[in-house]
Amino acid sequence: MALTTSAALWFLPFVLPLCFYVCFTDLREMRITNQAVLALAAVFVVVGLIALPLPVYGLRLLQLVGVLVVGFLLTAAGTMGAGDAKFAAAAAPFVAPGDLRLLLALFAANLLAAFAAHRIAKHSPLRRIAPEWKSWNTGRQFPMGLALGTTLALYLILALFFGA
Repeated sequence: MALTTSAALWFLPFVLPLCFYVCFTDLREMRITNQAVLALAAVFVVVGLIALPLPVYGLRLLQLVGVLVVGFLLTAAGTMGAGDAKFAAAAAPFVAPGDLRLLLALFAANLLAAFAAHRIAKHSPLRRIAPEWKSWNTGRQFPMGLALGTTLALYLILALFFGA
């Protein structure tokens, strides 16, 4: 992995609770809040100054802008929710460019697992644990924050153990 263990150690305590919050709110309300996205971006802006060398830090901020532009184009095309696009943009600077292929593979596997787990829970007695969640009754829509949040969390956890 290209992300260093040290950087993962700095980011993880701040990012992990935000990832869980995003998963929870997207399951419950089918939305990723702006506060969560801004908090994630703020974590990178502040902690990134400590965790990363300055030239790397600047390039990672450019990643945020690039992913935000692509995300808004996908949102305008109707292929992605606005909250998902904003979360992906706020998560982008945490990912080392050398880990992009790993991240995409992790996201693909995580998306399949999250989708299957959500659909199984939706049609099982587990649904009674939280009967008021909007994600149970949205037809074909899926709370993508579940997959996005867990992907970022798993990526940082993997970097903690297997990072450069």
